[in-house]
This record gives sequence, structure tokens and C-alpha cells, in this order.
Amino acid sequence: MTFSLYDAIIPGNQQIVGAVIGLIEKAEAHCAETDGCTEEDLVQAKLAEDMLPLAFQVKWVTTHSMGAIEGVRQGKFSPDVAPPPATLADLKSGLARTRDELAALTAAEVNGFVGKDMVFAFNEMEIPFTAENFLLSFSQPNFYFHATTAYDILRHRGVKLGKRDFLGQMRVKAG
Repeated sequence: MTFSLYDAIIPGNQQIVGAVIGLIEKAEAHCAETDGCTEEDLVQAKLAEDMLPLAFQVKWVTTHSMGAIEGVRQGKFSPDVAPPPATLADLKSGLARTRDELAALTAAEVNGFVGKDMVFAFNEMEIPFTAENFLLSFSQPNFYFHATTAYDILRHRGVKLGKRDFLGQMRVKAG
């Protein structure tokens, strides 16, 4: 069996983006059902004072999935430092857009990135990568970090979540 760059990145991103959409839906329900919990409370919630809030964590799930693919296409990735969406609905909408864009990718395109030069650029810093090393050693770890942190923030704030919510729709053997 051949295992490709597409196989290593895209199905996992699709799975976890879908799971994070589910987390946001559970957060919306939690706000509707819990006295004293506002959507703004959750969107701005942090695990620690020196960490960024839920809104940024969710935004960077999209940034380190489809945003990383766009960076590879352009040959340069710079972090999106614009403010994140301010509502759970807007966060969910961005995730849904990312889910749809990931579904539209072809294996041929993603596998064609192998060996392509690209650079991570932030302020004056530039780090050269090949596309596959950027995706596998930079964006993929960041993607899972931010998805996990979003889960942890919501769980810490009382949203009823379990491990299954984080895993999302697993790709099980058919038949």
C-alpha cells in the first residue's frame, strides 16, 4: 500500500475540522441551556492568562489546515494575525468553509506539493521548508494543538464533552 502526503494530511484534517464543528455546536447548546453562560464568555475563554482565547484556537484550526495548503500553493505561509470571528456562529461558518475546501482538494494536487520549496515568514523571520516538511512538521502539529486547546477550553468551561467529541467521525474499515 502506498501512503501519500494527501493521505497523511487531508483525511485527518477533515475529521478534526468536523469534530471542532461539533464542539462549537455543543458550546452553542451549552450557552442556551446554562444560566450565566454567554457566548462571549466562551468565545473569549482561555485556559491560562498568557494563552489566546477559544476564538483564536478555532481560527487557527482553519489556518493550519486549509490556510497551510494555500501557503504551499503560494510558496509562502504567514500567520493570519487578523482578529478572529467574534461569535460561535461565525467560528462554525469558517470551519464549515474549511471543511468544504478540504473536500474539494484532490490527491493529485496535494501529492504534487512534494519537494516544492516554500517559506514560513513572520515579521523579519523566514524559515525555509519543503512543502511536505512544512505540512507535516509545522502545520500539522499546530493544527492538532489548536483543536485540542479549543476542546480543553470548552471542557474546562463546563461544556459536556468527551473524547469521542474530539475524535469526530473516524474512518473505520467498511464491510
